[in-house]
Amino acid sequence: MESGDLRIFQCVAQEGNLTRAAERLGYVQSNVTARIRQLEAEAGTLLFIRHNRGMTLSPAGEMLLTYADKIIGLLDEAGKALSSTSVPAGPLRIGSTQTAAAVRLPELFAKYYKQHPAVSLSLTTGNSQVLMEQVIGYELEGAFIGCSSDHPNIASTPVFDEELFVVSSGMGPEDEELTSKPILVYSMGCSYRQVLEEWLSVSGVTRPVIMEFGTLEAIISGVTSGMGISLLPEIVIRHQIKSGSLRKHTLPVGMNRMMTHFITRKDAFVSSALSAFMGMLPREYDMIENRD
Repeated sequence: MESGDLRIFQCVAQEGNLTRAAERLGYVQSNVTARIRQLEAEAGTLLFIRHNRGMTLSPAGEMLLTYADKIIGLLDEAGKALSSTSVPAGPLRIGSTQTAAAVRLPELFAKYYKQHPAVSLSLTTGNSQVLMEQVIGYELEGAFIGCSSDHPNIASTPVFDEELFVVSSGMGPEDEELTSKPILVYSMGCSYRQVLEEWLSVSGVTRPVIMEFGTLEAIISGVTSGMGISLLPEIVIRHQIKSGSLRKHTLPVGMNRMMTHFITRKDAFVSSALSAFMGMLPREYDMIENRD
């Protein structure tokens, strides 16, 4: 199998559509179609299931994609290693949870770009589980996640220690708000959602109504309007608490803090751009030791 064919296969798998994949790759669609058919002939099996909405991976295709991600990732790593210079430059792909991206990274990114303008810095947001998979799959050089990781291929460094609170609008009786209203959360895989569901379970609230939102702003707006409750770091809600538009509720010790970790793949090549970025990260574990 040629690496070029694997890149085309990977792109089609990601887009789920030949036309979009061809546009992204800068190829004509007929070329992409021919290369996929050639790859299927070489593999001796169908890699995609065709349907009216596009294409989805077959079981064999899912298996091949796992290997394709690793092969392409290693090839890209080799290219970075060969072209690396002592001066930070080139692309740097960083991932982050929505919360860290909104309140922790703007200042850090601005400072980094000011010092290293030759680096093309990009940010992808998602939940912690997805971000870990993207780092493992060489799609991201590093990511900020809301939990630690014991994956054997992941190196994890604590960077931001957050105090967490359950928040409500304060429009009605406290007990009623906390036990009867829906919880407003991100999708499954979000660390804040896991803590909130655990706290509700301990508090005797079973099977709460769950409303999923895609952005931090939407969750805060929903809580402020009285739609439901959520769990958020204090740094996110300081303004709303001070203005009285939100009310915070203390969590038990053991649930009331969350450490944001910066993760990288252990065996990945550390470019000068990534090394410089990691050098600017706060040493939160020192802050914790000093605080204790």
